[in-house]
Amino acid sequence: MNPTISKTRLLLAPLVAMLLTATTYAAAPGITGPSFSLTAQAAYITQPDGASIYAWGYGCNGAPAGFAPAAIANPSCNAMQLPGPTLIVTEGQTVSVTLTNNLPTPAGNTSILFPGFNVTASGGVPGLLAPEAVPGGTVTYTFTASSPGTRAYYSGTQSDLQVEMGLYGAVIVLPSSVPTACTTGLAAANLTAEAHWGEADFRLAPAAYDHVKSCYDREYLFQFSEMDADIHRQALEQIKALGNCTAGAAGCSLQVATEPYVPDYFMINGRSMPDDMDTNYASQYPHQPYNGNPHMHPGEQVLIRVIGQGRWQHPFHEHGNHVRILGRDGNLLLSQNNVALLAGPLLFTTTTTPGQAFDGIFYWTGKGLNWDAYGHNPTSTDATAKLACVPDANGYNTSAPTAINYFEWCQDHNKPVQTTPFGDVPGSGPVTLPDPTLFTNGAWFGGSPYLGPDATLRAVGTTGTTPPSGTVGNSPSGEAGFAFMWHSHNEREITTNNIFPGGMLMMMLVDSREFVIDESN
Repeated sequence: MNPTISKTRLLLAPLVAMLLTATTYAAAPGITGPSFSLTAQAAYITQPDGASIYAWGYGCNGAPAGFAPAAIANPSCNAMQLPGPTLIVTEGQTVSVTLTNNLPTPAGNTSILFPGFNVTASGGVPGLLAPEAVPGGTVTYTFTASSPGTRAYYSGTQSDLQVEMGLYGAVIVLPSSVPTACTTGLAAANLTAEAHWGEADFRLAPAAYDHVKSCYDREYLFQFSEMDADIHRQALEQIKALGNCTAGAAGCSLQVATEPYVPDYFMINGRSMPDDMDTNYASQYPHQPYNGNPHMHPGEQVLIRVIGQGRWQHPFHEHGNHVRILGRDGNLLLSQNNVALLAGPLLFTTTTTPGQAFDGIFYWTGKGLNWDAYGHNPTSTDATAKLACVPDANGYNTSAPTAINYFEWCQDHNKPVQTTPFGDVPGSGPVTLPDPTLFTNGAWFGGSPYLGPDATLRAVGTTGTTPPSGTVGNSPSGEAGFAFMWHSHNEREITTNNIFPGGMLMMMLVDSREFVIDESN
């Protein structure tokens, strides 16, 4: 568990009430192939400060073959979106992507790079890094989806400008075969638990790679990028000034200065916080369809697919636990001496490099908290306060998948936090609690260390108290989960045009089993 867990009460049990009561989740939505028809064109995207930013993006040139995951309702693919459509294919498929250049004529040619794949192209004109589509023209790229994993795609033409303007997206390659272990044992038990509580399966596949150690229960895609609004302003002003000039004619080109580079917006999937916590395909963001709002239940293996899509590195920190890296750019990291063993590092901060992608596993169980997070109380009259905790070989309650406390860390079962509410864990206390008026964000702080909508009442009754015993926004009977802030460790990047909070920030919400995580919007 993170060392910060024993130090910062804010990051153990705050609740984001506005998120717990709305069906706004993330998943990894995209379009399915293996043939795609994309266009590159201009539109405006929005920011939380009210700004409308001129941008370019890839989008669908007509209706796509399909959308995934199938459980998401009312998907769409605009002719321009930022980031571009997530292309979902299966290992071994022959993939073709036809790009039509509908950018303003002064923008010139454009193209797509698919790093990690052997690409052939037809049509278009030669370019420095890839064949290009001229204004109004097309080019088709073809490659074999050679191995599973997450990768980036982006413009290979005047990349300092075109990638900055928004021409980037993701490719997800699903494994062609699923290891048996990913459909049996604990993997099957998690599906049983989800079905019992009425949840659908929103995964693209049961495994990230063709490997027994890459099974997962829930998945999310996050594309990190930054934006210098002055570059976008320059591009718009020059396009307006040049008007309908003739492609290739003298002077019919942009001369946008991309240095010095001073980004003022920092985005996850094309949105800044709090916009990134609204629904996928929300009507208020017609050109920014993907959100960044992960949820999970204790014990679930959560696959996070992350891509650095801008010009800067982004040191991103996932509070609540470290992230185990599975692979980078579609390359599973295995031990040289034993290919059955993973060799990816366990990271406190997952720094993303421009153009690089990684797949990693995050999980949270409550192990090491030093109190019963489910509010069990043997003296209570509430039956759910007397649930059993039968430890498996690893110390977790996995024998009853449909129980509210499935995957509870049994060593802390029936251990009330209010016995020793203050002090560090080595001194028998749960955590050191900060002053809530200094370290919490108003109604976003739940004020309870217990997991579940009635857990505080189960633990202490109607007259008992827990520090600080709820907030104005979250009554003790209305709490549901724990919220962990996931954010850039570059402090400037959690602002929107220098206003905090904003930018590259989201919340991972750990919900009790009876809370249905519905990612269908």
